[in-house]
Amino acid sequence: MIELTRADEFAVITLNRPDALNALSFASVAELDRTLDQVAESDARALLVIGAGSRAFCAGADIKELEGRGLVAEKRGAERGQATFARIERLPMPSIAIINGYAFGGGLELALACTLRIATRNARMALPEIKLGLIPGYGGTQRLPRIVGEARALDMILTGRTIDAEEAHRIGLVQRLVDGEPLAAGIAYAREFSGFSLPVLGFAREAVGRALATPLAEGLRIEADLSTLAFQTRDAAEGMAAFIAKRKPKFNDE
Repeated sequence: MIELTRADEFAVITLNRPDALNALSFASVAELDRTLDQVAESDARALLVIGAGSRAFCAGADIKELEGRGLVAEKRGAERGQATFARIERLPMPSIAIINGYAFGGGLELALACTLRIATRNARMALPEIKLGLIPGYGGTQRLPRIVGEARALDMILTGRTIDAEEAHRIGLVQRLVDGEPLAAGIAYAREFSGFSLPVLGFAREAVGRALATPLAEGLRIEADLSTLAFQTRDAAEGMAAFIAKRKPKFNDE
């Protein structure tokens, strides 16, 4: 079950199947896709994704649904999951995965699709599909190496081993380790950037994302184009004026 709530200026998606460690069924992936429509149309400053309870963010796919599927059905299922997770990257606002407990398989792939990730000290992460004679199918083989590097991604994917929160932080898989109430920690992190101009945050996200898929020379051209667009916004004019006047800027997403 996917729940969409609001915490002040933030949208919060909760994976609410604690009895199943918040595992992703095909129905819940479809429900997530519909929920992202509402997030995209909202005025939220960021999206926070969290699992219900303290045991798991998301334990991955519902394995019982995978058994006995044909090739066509499996390929279509992977493509649906990939398309849904890719929508998170295209949202007009940044997103944070709050990894509270287990994030295995599709659960970790969901977290990888978010802009940033934080983890509680009890978090455990893995792409264990190899142990089932499978490989990740919801983007794990593509996003993980972009985040932690090829060798570290291969180490996790080929062995299927579980890493703890400290190792995840050390290799850059998560950006912060947090104590206390996880959602509150996610809100505090989001507030470090949510007061800035959303369009300009979007330009920054696009520029960094394009850097990983283009040669340096092309990436520099993209950066020049996007920085010029940012310069033309009213928020840029306000930011520079506020700096000169030594006051706090008031951005209006224009």
